[in-house]
Amino acid sequence: MKKELEALWEEVRELSLGNSTEIDHLNSPPTPLQFLRDYVSQNKPCLISSATLHWPALSSWSQHTYLTQSLSASPNVSVHLTPHGNADALVPFPNTNNLCFASPHVQQLPFREALHLITTNSDSNSNTQKFVAYLQQQNDCFRSEYSALSSDCDDHIQWATEALGSLPEAVNLWIGNHRSVTSFHKDHYENLYAVVSGEKHFLLLPPTDYHRMYIRNYPAARYSYSQESGEFALELEKPARYVPWCSVNPYLSPENMEAEMSKFPLYFNGPKPFQCTVKPGQILYFKQN
Repeated sequence: MKKELEALWEEVRELSLGNSTEIDHLNSPPTPLQFLRDYVSQNKPCLISSATLHWPALSSWSQHTYLTQSLSASPNVSVHLTPHGNADALVPFPNTNNLCFASPHVQQLPFREALHLITTNSDSNSNTQKFVAYLQQQNDCFRSEYSALSSDCDDHIQWATEALGSLPEAVNLWIGNHRSVTSFHKDHYENLYAVVSGEKHFLLLPPTDYHRMYIRNYPAARYSYSQESGEFALELEKPARYVPWCSVNPYLSPENMEAEMSKFPLYFNGPKPFQCTVKPGQILYFKQN
């Protein structure tokens, strides 16, 4: 039975993604027709190079002074704080063996202060490290909180807009350090992910692997951070709310590897996820559904 299941996984992957162990890498942006035919209609991810090299952001945003000056007159930005960088993720609820879905502590700060928190709290070995700061607000935050930077990027990706038949519903800007981690998740949108500075590492699974994610309902909780004590508190939401979330953490520590692999055999014994690193000037397309 196990061999039959593995063969079925491989067959489904080959039908949807081909027999390559890597996602397609295009050296230049596709035509709208090529993008629609080869990727959108097939629900197939691709990495596109030389896609945003003309954006002024690629040169100017690496300068912190440029960012802080450009946003000095803007409203405050939403800073998300967590103890270890894993916002919107499963964590153990204090004094229990149960997991909960923890949302970050969110506070409004001037961009200069927010950027300082990100850049000065990036050392995981620091004895003074109390939190990880991440600018990860959604809901079209680039066109609201960061609108002063809008001239540094195209307002939409022309070939994608023509292929999809609509302008983007939301444009988000996320700024973090190497400790900022997003857990396995899915949503229902076409995604075009552009990197301006640094790198972003992705693990991708096709929609047919949904059953391997062990989606379960977890009680919703939220962090609160005290500046006076420098400590976090984690409290369950009231009234109680449950969030369906992936139970699998693909990055196992040596001490819990055996236990996690035995709890989630469909994931750890099945086909490996596709790995992709997005660098400045590149766009990753993928559809989560």
